[in-house]
Amino acid sequence: MAQLNFDANNVEPADTFDVLPKGKYLCMAVASEIKPTKNGTGEYLEITFEVLDGQGKSRKIWERLNIRNANKKAEEISQRQLSALCRAVGVLNLQDSNQLHNLPVVLDIDIEQREGYGPQNRVKGYSPSSNSAPVPSSPALRQSAPAPAPQAAPAASAPPVWKTRKAAA
Repeated sequence: MAQLNFDANNVEPADTFDVLPKGKYLCMAVASEIKPTKNGTGEYLEITFEVLDGQGKSRKIWERLNIRNANKKAEEISQRQLSALCRAVGVLNLQDSNQLHNLPVVLDIDIEQREGYGPQNRVKGYSPSSNSAPVPSSPALRQSAPAPAPQAAPAASAPPVWKTRKAAA
């Protein structure tokens, strides 16, 4: 027996870890790591995303992308998914998975039934968020977060052909 001085009235109960409903969620990558595949013949990139607002705020979603795999089709699918993520967050030349962290992205989430595991959330796609600036997650990151890239001014377009012909007449 353990002596406890605990009052459940003062502590919010833990949330259930039911799957999130199918839909689009504003998230950001908060961690990433390369891990060996279960059979040890390849590697995958595991990215941990955190939901930033709305239903499921603060919940985590994990994505696993086959970086090296004996199944070349699995590798190709993961490369295409990683390309979609990179484009959605504006990191086109990815050198380190940390470059994906703290950047807002919209995840299209579905529910997948996996034998032996029950229902799980699965990332079906990525799209840019309306907030393209990095999302600082700590005071240290706020100081080191890069400033958003300046937006180029729209290029001046040539006047329509009908205007130039009318002026010449």
